[in-house]
Amino acid sequence: MPFVSSRSRLRMVLAAMCGTSALLVPPALAGSGVAAAETPSPNSAFGEGAVIRVTTAMVGSPGNPAVGVVPFTDAVYRSCADAPKTPSDCLMVGGVGYPYEVGQLEVTVEQWVAFLNTADPGGHDPHGLYDETESSTLWPKYGQINFSADAGRGRHYSVAYPEWADKPYGFANFLRAARFVNSLYNGRLISKTSSSSGSFHYVSYRVQLSPRTEGGMYDLARPDATRAHGTGFVIPSQDEWIKAAYYDPSGGGTYSYWKYPTNPGVFGDGDATAPRPTVLNPATGDVTNAATQPLASYHATGQPAPSWCPAQVRPQEECSSVNPIGLDPRAYADLYQGSLSTVGQTRSTSPWGTLDQGGNAVEWTDTITAPPSGRSSVRVWRRLHGGISNASAYQMWPSAVGLQPQDNVFFNHTYPWLGIRLGVVGDLTPRQQN
Repeated sequence: MPFVSSRSRLRMVLAAMCGTSALLVPPALAGSGVAAAETPSPNSAFGEGAVIRVTTAMVGSPGNPAVGVVPFTDAVYRSCADAPKTPSDCLMVGGVGYPYEVGQLEVTVEQWVAFLNTADPGGHDPHGLYDETESSTLWPKYGQINFSADAGRGRHYSVAYPEWADKPYGFANFLRAARFVNSLYNGRLISKTSSSSGSFHYVSYRVQLSPRTEGGMYDLARPDATRAHGTGFVIPSQDEWIKAAYYDPSGGGTYSYWKYPTNPGVFGDGDATAPRPTVLNPATGDVTNAATQPLASYHATGQPAPSWCPAQVRPQEECSSVNPIGLDPRAYADLYQGSLSTVGQTRSTSPWGTLDQGGNAVEWTDTITAPPSGRSSVRVWRRLHGGISNASAYQMWPSAVGLQPQDNVFFNHTYPWLGIRLGVVGDLTPRQQN
């Protein structure tokens, strides 16, 4: 089920059910590292925040050339002057004039739960950070997080089953992602450690989260919030995301851009040089074929989508039939096939050492764009990139410049593959606790 295709059967079924067509669509068709949360210091000047670890890949070669793409076509161009004339305008993407960092991995469920318990310690959810369809009771196959009204302060949210802890958080909209970034920005950077692996360079941050999420890097009093500071954690822009995924500083690929975030591929050959699809442990979601490279969690043509169901779900048939949107079991099993896999286990790196930028969850950027209609809109639309485990290879191309309203509550109920990857701009310095 392509997330960006207006031809998708899911769009037709859900639009008929709910009277909406506000989906992430092509314009023409209208990390963070894994680490357990730590117990906060009881007298912290930064509130009651949990401590998480975030690992980023450093992206250099400032001033790299951009490349031209026509949305959702199998090509790149040295400039838009070389692109064919189509109803979809060519975009120049991927050029970034400064060094920055992008999350090595997607934000995990465990990290998100630590954030929820920090930002909403009383369990009242004033900012719409949780939806009941995220629970394992309402959605046995995709429910990542459970809520308990009777739990103690700062403990209302929990990882539904242990197997979900190291999977990408999959129910993000942009506003949720921005609040997570603000929690990091307003928190305390405890430590910063650099490391290398071959030609890749990484930075690991240990941060105590803050409960303050309304402002920080993004002023959420403004619907069209942009970055308010030149240094700090961010949601990557479209250009930052694309450069980290595709731009090869050694000149590989076409005009130095890969076709997939996992391997150079060959533009114009369809999915012939696409990465292999993952095979998942059916009870845990761990990748079992990592020796087959390159690799990504997506729905390859003619093959089953990578899928798993928590072993604790009994009977297992509930994973193919119980759903919170009331679809017929056969339609549900057809439309909701792909599952998110354990972060990083594909082992196929981008040119800068990131993992899972191809496949798994589609990821937000903070780039604002015009709505697909081209007309003005009261809603704010932003670009997304990256896969998904339930979509085919074309969604991993650099031309897959999808877009969606930043606050699509409908998708919070129905779409379990919307993820977050963090970025860092500027030079962060650890702060001592007051």
